[in-house]
Formats: sequence, structure tokens, C-alpha cells
Amino acid sequence: MYTAVALEVAKKLISPKEKKFFEDIKKDIKFKSAGPGKKLTDDSSKTPVAQTSSQAKPRHAPSESAQRAGAAALARVEQHQRPHVHTSQDAIRNQVRKELEAEAAATAAGHKSVDAEVPVKDPSCFSVSGVYFICPLTGKTLTKSEREVHIKEAILLRFSENPVEASVMMIHTFNKDREKVKAAVDIISKYIDNICKNPTEEKYRKIKVSNKVFQEKVSGIEGSREFLQALGFESAMLPVDGQEDTEEFLVLAEQEAAALEQMKERKEQLQNGEPVRAKLDRQLQVYRPSQHATRFELPPDFYNLTAEELKREQQMKSDIVERNSMLRTKAMREKDEQRERRKYNYALLRVRLPDGNLLQGTFLAWERVAALYQFVRDSLENGWQPFELLAPGGQKLKEDEDMALNECNLAPAALLTFSWDAAVQADIAAAGGQSTSVLKPELLENIKTLS
Repeated sequence: MYTAVALEVAKKLISPKEKKFFEDIKKDIKFKSAGPGKKLTDDSSKTPVAQTSSQAKPRHAPSESAQRAGAAALARVEQHQRPHVHTSQDAIRNQVRKELEAEAAATAAGHKSVDAEVPVKDPSCFSVSGVYFICPLTGKTLTKSEREVHIKEAILLRFSENPVEASVMMIHTFNKDREKVKAAVDIISKYIDNICKNPTEEKYRKIKVSNKVFQEKVSGIEGSREFLQALGFESAMLPVDGQEDTEEFLVLAEQEAAALEQMKERKEQLQNGEPVRAKLDRQLQVYRPSQHATRFELPPDFYNLTAEELKREQQMKSDIVERNSMLRTKAMREKDEQRERRKYNYALLRVRLPDGNLLQGTFLAWERVAALYQFVRDSLENGWQPFELLAPGGQKLKEDEDMALNECNLAPAALLTFSWDAAVQADIAAAGGQSTSVLKPELLENIKTLS
């Protein structure tokens, strides 16, 4: 390769045409040796001036959420870079499962680091140990994380006893999209109607599995095929006109009149089905009179917040005083109240009774005031007597008013005051009646001291 010095010497000994050829070579050498960010007209003898440390912008470390997202993305990239040998459905499911496990592991690692920063309280100091639910099928008490899996298992176990009932539960419980469930129920109901109206017509007793309507409306709904099988449909490979290969059909044998009436009943059972939901455990507890009645320590289950959000809430508490001291419009206050209500899923409520005892129960934050009144009434020795409940501040809660507990500012916890109807009490006293225990005796057997 020519050097720049050799080119300069050679230019004096050659013709103009050859000189132009060497000039082009020289420019090419200069361009390649200039480096990025340089112009060919720049003086190469000048050295670039480095930026001072004051001009350089500091680079911030990525946030925890960005690190978690990066870890999940890296896991996906590594997964995709592996050679794909199998293309079966099982192989696809395995790949999806591995990707989800990688993302879950990255998310769990991020949550673990956040949880470590949030102070963890001793569980014994909580006013209630947690939020629990009761399975309506088994009666078992469950935590929030256990309820969905347990209910699904309980439904599947019922197939051996009553496959129709189990499949109806499965359709309405396993599928979250209510519009899609309704569409599937309508199509299946149409199948049954056609069979009942035309019991001898074979075409109404055959469902082509590859049929567009069946695939789009029915097949994707968990439990739909199980319901059809419970009705008596069986899978069969049958020939199709104009095709050499057979296709799968769901086929029902011709039914007697009694069986057709039973199909109509099962159709109504399907149409009237409801999702199986675990019922909130009130965790009813009675306490002796206490000066600590207004003291509440709630477990994390009560909050509709992550650990990171709880930490942020703790940091923002100091801002509340300043915000309350500001002149704020009604719209601003209502917006803050709505945001405050969304923080809580549950409400721990205590009712101070005339004898000083405290009745405590757990409620959903969006349950109506009527549910609170019913809870108290069911606990009274004389539930027929009218009574009133007063919220903190003396506000009377009306049983017939359609208001949620969080709309009454009772979430996440509050102490209410119980009082008998004065007129009824006066009538009882005039008739010579004697006051008895407020609560049912069996509730007082487990009375505790509030610490």
C-alpha cells in the first residue's frame, strides 16, 4: 500500500492524468485514517479537546422495574435462540410455560427486593390475622391465594358425582369473559332446542367439530364439551360428503321422550348457572370493653396496593397535612376521596354495643350498608328489635340507603356505635320487660380482650 509521503514524491515525476489517480488514492487513505466524526478538511495536526467532567451527564442506573423487564426479555431471547426441534402442540405449550416461568421468576425477584425495603410487622400485632374465604362446595377456609385453585379442584372432583352440574359450574366459573360465556350458552341451547323439536332428524344430533360457529363460539369455552358429553354426545370420526378423509363429530343417539324432557331441564340449568365464588369469612369476634377500640393494625391483605406502593404511601403521609391546609375545591376533594377508596379491598368494622362489648367483622369495601346491619342483627339475642348504627362523627347509617361501606368512609377500618330504637325500648320498659344480653350467648363464650 502507498504511504502519503511516497505519493507526494511520485506526484512530481508523473503526468497530470497519473497525478489525479494518485490524488484519489491519497484522499482515500486520508478518509480511512481520519476516524469517525472528522471531516476531510479538518487539520489532522489538531488534537480533539476532551469534554470536562462538568459537561458530562451522569448516567442513572436502571430502575427495578426496568431491570425486571430486561431480565424477562433476556429470558425470552435466550429461549428463542435455542434450536426448535419439535413443532407439536405439547412442544409449543412447553415453550410458553418456560417463558412464563422465566417472567414469573424475574417478577418474583423484583418483588422480593421491594419487600425487603418495606418494614414487616409482627403478625401477632394485627387486629385480624388476614382475609379468608369459605369455599361453598367444601366449606374449607381459604386464603386469597388459595381460593381460585381450590374451587377449580372442587368442581372437577364433582364430575364423578354429577357431570351435568359440574360442567355447568365449569362453564360459568372457569371462563372470565361473561359475553363469550353467554354466546356459548346460547349456541348450546339452540342445539338442544333443535333436537327436542326434531328428535328423529339425525342432522340435528350431529355437531361438526370443525364447524366455524362451533369453533368460534363453543369450542374455546372451558366446560362446553364436557357439558355436551354429559348430555350424551360422543366423539366419532365420520365421512364428509366431497372429502376423502373423515372428520370429528359429536354425535347424540336418538332420544326417548323422557330423555328429551330431561335435556330441556339441563338446558335451563345451563342458562341459570352462576360462577362459583368463595364467600368472604366475616371472622366474627367479640371483645370486652376496651380503651383500644379505635386502634387498628391491618395486614397487607386489606390493601389494594403492592409493597412498593405501600412504601410510597408511607413516604407521602407527610404531604397529607400540607394538602389539607391548602384551599381546595369540592372537585379536588372528591377526586382525592375516590382515589383513597380505591386503595382498600376490605373493611374491618367494630360495633360498640350498649354493654360496652365490641362486635368485629370483616367486609368487602364495596358491600352495602345493609350487609353490615344484617351482620349485627344476626348476632343479637333479640334480632327483631330495631336499632341504629352511627358512624364515626355521629353520622347515622341508613339501612335502606344504597351506599357502599367505602362511600361512607368506613374503609379500611372504623368503630361504629350501636343504639336501640328509643321508642321501642320505652315500650318494653313500660310493659315491665327486662333487658337481657345484647349478643347471643354462644358468641360470648369466645369473648376476648382487645390488646
